[in-house]
Order: sequence, then C-alpha cells, then structure tokens
Amino acid sequence: MIIVLKHDASDAEKSAIKSVLAGRNFKVNEVKGEESTILAAVGKLAMDIREVAVLPGVANVIPISKPYKLASREFRPENTVVEIPNGRGQIIRVGGSRVVAIAGPCAVESRQQMLDAAAAVAHAGAVMLRGGAYKPRTSPYAFQGLGEEGLQYLKEAGEKYGLPVVTEIVAAENIPVMADYVDVYQVGARNMQNFELLKKLGALGKPVILKRGLSATIEELLMAAEYLLSAGTDKVILCERGIRTYEKATRNTLDLSAIPIMRSMTHLPIIVDPSHAVGIRDKIPPMGLAAIASGADGIIVEVHCHPEKALSDAAQALYPGQFEKLMRDIEALAPVVGKSVAHIRTAKPAAEKPAGTKKERITCAFSGKKGAYAEQAIERYFDGSVTAEAVDSFRDLFLAVVDGRADYGMVPIENSLAGSVYQNYDNLTQFEDVSIVGSVTLRIQHALLACKGATLDSIKTVYSHPQALSQCHDFLFAHKDWAQVEAVSTATAAKLVGEKNAPENAAIASSVNARLYDLTVLRDGIEDDPRNYTRFVIIAPNHLTGGAADQAFRQRLGEGTAPNMASFMFSTPNEPGALYECLGIFQQAHLNLSRLESRPIAGKPWRYWFYADAVLDESVADKESYVRTVLDALRAKTEDVRLLGVYNGS
Repeated sequence: MIIVLKHDASDAEKSAIKSVLAGRNFKVNEVKGEESTILAAVGKLAMDIREVAVLPGVANVIPISKPYKLASREFRPENTVVEIPNGRGQIIRVGGSRVVAIAGPCAVESRQQMLDAAAAVAHAGAVMLRGGAYKPRTSPYAFQGLGEEGLQYLKEAGEKYGLPVVTEIVAAENIPVMADYVDVYQVGARNMQNFELLKKLGALGKPVILKRGLSATIEELLMAAEYLLSAGTDKVILCERGIRTYEKATRNTLDLSAIPIMRSMTHLPIIVDPSHAVGIRDKIPPMGLAAIASGADGIIVEVHCHPEKALSDAAQALYPGQFEKLMRDIEALAPVVGKSVAHIRTAKPAAEKPAGTKKERITCAFSGKKGAYAEQAIERYFDGSVTAEAVDSFRDLFLAVVDGRADYGMVPIENSLAGSVYQNYDNLTQFEDVSIVGSVTLRIQHALLACKGATLDSIKTVYSHPQALSQCHDFLFAHKDWAQVEAVSTATAAKLVGEKNAPENAAIASSVNARLYDLTVLRDGIEDDPRNYTRFVIIAPNHLTGGAADQAFRQRLGEGTAPNMASFMFSTPNEPGALYECLGIFQQAHLNLSRLESRPIAGKPWRYWFYADAVLDESVADKESYVRTVLDALRAKTEDVRLLGVYNGS
C-alpha cells in the first residue's frame, strides 16, 4: 500500500506509522517527491487500510493493485534515476533527462581488444563499457569467455577511459569473483527468471541491468525486477532486447511498443539492446534510433574493432565508425524527444576538499522566474546536479557569473523561428570575463495560462516575453482584440498573471508554470510551428586561474566532452573586402561556419561586430591549439577579435 503523508506530518508521527507497519511484517520504503512524501509498504499479509488511514500524519492510503509492488508506478509516481559513479568524480545517471550509451564487444577476448574497444566507444560517446567475461552459449563447444582474466581486462580498460564496467553474471557462485571488477551487473535473457540469482544480486545493492526473457511478457519482466527490488537494491534498469516470435528474418523481434507501455507501468529506467534484437549489423543503427524515439533512456550495443575476428556474435557487432555515426544521429534526435546525450568528462577531477569541509552546491543562473524555459534547459544540461538561481535580467545573469554569485549561466542565444536573442550577443560583447563552455537545445512549447475560471472570451490582456509573443503570432492574430504586454520572461508573465488572479489576464508560457503559479491551461501548443527550438549557451568565468582553459574549474562542469565548436567575435576595418578576407581564414582552416551574425558596435555608428560559430574539423586532435592558430590569423586581418569559447555544441 501507498501511505501519503500530510505536508505537516512530524517525525514522531512518521516513526509511529513505520512502527505499526513493521509490526505487521511490512517492508517500508520512504519516497520524498516534489509535492509529497509517501511511505510504500509491501508485505505478505493483508491489512485493512482503514487501520492506517486513521493514524496521525496520514493524508491518504492507496492500495497497490499490481502483482509487482516495488516496481509499480503506484509505488513511485516519479521516474527512478539510477546513479553509477565512474573513476573521474562523475555520476552517470540512467533514467533522467539524458540518453546513455553502453557499448563494447560481446565477449572479452584479450587485453588489447578491450583497450582498443574502450578507446573507440569512449571517443564516440559511450558512458559505460560492456563486455562478457562469462558467456552462456547455446552450444557447449562455443567460446565460453575468459572468466576472471577477462574481468581484469575489462576493469583496466574501463578505468583508463572513465567508463563504468557492465558485464553479465551467469551464476550466483560468480559473485565473489566479480565483486571487485563490476560496476553494473547484467542479467541475461536466459536468467531473467533465475530467482535465486536475482535475490542474491539484489542483496548486493549494486546496479543491475535486467534483460527481458526470450518469450517473457512485460508483467513477467516486472515481476523479475520485483525480486531484485525486494531483495534490497533500488538500482534496477530494465532492458528490452527482443522476443522470440515466428519471424525468421531477424534474430529476434524488437518489441519497441513495450517501452511506452512499461513507462506507464513502472518507474524504473528502460534501455534497449538492438544488437541482440535484430542480430544484423546494418539493421542495428536504425533500431537504436527508433528506441530513443520510443522513449528509451539509453541503448546497449555491441561494438568490436574487428568484427570479422570476433569469437562471439560477429554478425551483430558494429564497427567503431558505425557506432560513432549512430551516436551523432542520437545527438541530433535527443532534443526532439526532450533529452540530451550523456557524456564522460575527459579530465581527472580536482583534488578533494579536506575531510569535514562542507561541499558547495554548484549554481547556474538564469533570467526569469521559476518555471522559465532557461530553468528547464539547466535541468536538461546538468541533469539535476546543479542549483538553478533566478535573476531579474540577462545583464544580471552575466553579472552573477562574473562576480562569483553563480558558477554558470544559462543564456538563450537563438530561436529556430524568432531568430537571434540580440541582447545576449550584446552582453557577450560587454562582458569579456565570461566564456562559452557548452550549449544545449530545448524544444519550446507554449501554452495560454490563466487563473481558474477564466475563458478565452474573458481574456483582454496577454503577457509574455517578446519572442514568445512573436512565436504565437497566428494564435494571437485570431484574438486581435487582446492587448499584448511584454514581460522579462515567460515565467515572469505567468507569475504576474497568478498574482493578479483576474479572468481578463493570461500569459503565454510553458505549461509547467500552471502548477507553479496556480493557473490553468486554456490552450496548449499555441506556437505557430511545432519545430520551435531555442539554443542556449552555458557561460562560465574566464578570469579564474588559467582563464577559460583552467582545468580545475572545467572539471566541475561534468559535461567534459571533446570540443566540436568554436565561437568568435570580431570587427573588421572599414574597407572593401575586409569581411571577405576574414571569412577566407575560416575556409582555409576547413572550418564550417554554422552561424554568422552582426551587431552594431556601441559608440561607433555603422560599424559592426561579427559573431561566428565554427564547426571544428573532427580529424584535428588538439582542437584548442588549432583554434588558437585561426585566432592569430584573424588578428592580422581584423581590428579586434575575441575567442568566445571552444566547447561541445551537441
């Protein structure tokens, strides 16, 4: 049963409730949500819920109707995020707003094979390394794995490239041997209902990837997960890997419909294994993309540097180049489904603070109020690892970063429909003590919000940010009698309408603000074009020791991927061909300009700053040195030039 506690329930009342449940042999888990705290009680004996409902501090009691209890949505309405630390001070989160990729060969064959594979998949964007040291094979004469020797190779390769190790466990007696090498245990399809193994694994409390059985139903998969959860672990990741059907064209049939279905049934994160599903190398990438489009939290795929020499599942192992292409495609797809791709940081973490020192919470500033799109971008990019701090304006945002009140700033820079946010280009000109260290793209979905009881007929005034108003032109054109009032941000507009609490006022903002400011959604999806995206850049101070390249500071960011973008700002002499010569420098350096923008230079009529975003050549190893060479060439042709940042712009 689920016991929802009152908001003002005391610790003593909570303890008394737990004591009553424990006395009836119930296992009790406390779950703190954003809006309420619940106690989830699971036991073998039935109990009249009215006995609990009358206890002090109890707001409501909800019986769990599913045969699987701890895995059900009733037990935990919010999605579970499984956290897996790597060796670089970073937490890999599975189940959050990022897409994770787990990759590596089917079987560990040699030390060099694993080092090569780890290097390849880490470069392409994997965040965990997979490989089988113990291989359960259909034939007793097939390669059975290297055992503990394979685990040693797997762990060495993972530690070298910052990748937590994922490997399959085939029998409970292997647990003592595997304990020192494995970060995430994988339970294969054949062992999904090996309940004694599941109980022993669950008792370890370590993350477990549980694969769906060859002919298992979704409910049977969730019941198997229940064994793990009831044994003690709360770190279970479900894996859809295809089921056996009458179809013979592929190895198995990948049941992608299971993903949205399971999403409604369970709070556990879900990943997909397209390699074992289709079993055909060229068919795996489209199925990997389809898995992400279906809502999966990640993929686990087989990658081998020389598949033709693989001792196991050679036909379904991707070449490193194929995996890299798949990851680039996932990077492009992720914003469409409201996610971003997780990455391993490239640098070692800074030295830890002395024992007993309180760890500071990293902050990221944004302009607006709680519920602003920029706050959602912060959650997307940092995946909940920083505190979002609201400021009143874009200028205050830059100031907060410069003077140290915030570690980072989330700055909207351009919209796919409304164009550039010119004010922030101007801020980049004025604040030389900040650099761009990353970027994130967010899909913008606008809603019309008003106080409860308001209708479209009662609205007379609509508030929003100027860009939001322009992005909803068609909707507003149909209501030409409404007055339009600009606000600092969409969330500020929603807050204002909530405070006014009058049926003649409305705000255009994200529907998230309805809950925050006690408003109702009169109309959703009112933007002119659903292909409405805003690109944000993340800024950080460059006036620390070592400037923007200061490793100790950059390691705090956690995103840490190899740079693929560079942003410049320059002004040219007022003479024929000046801009042409500058653009020629980018062409000679094989840098593709993805954006070129101009802004007036303050105090210099008819003179302009030019902003250029350049895509870096992937073949160049030391990209920062390469960019410095381009910067030196620009200095010879410009009146003024500044490097705004070298960063990952995925």
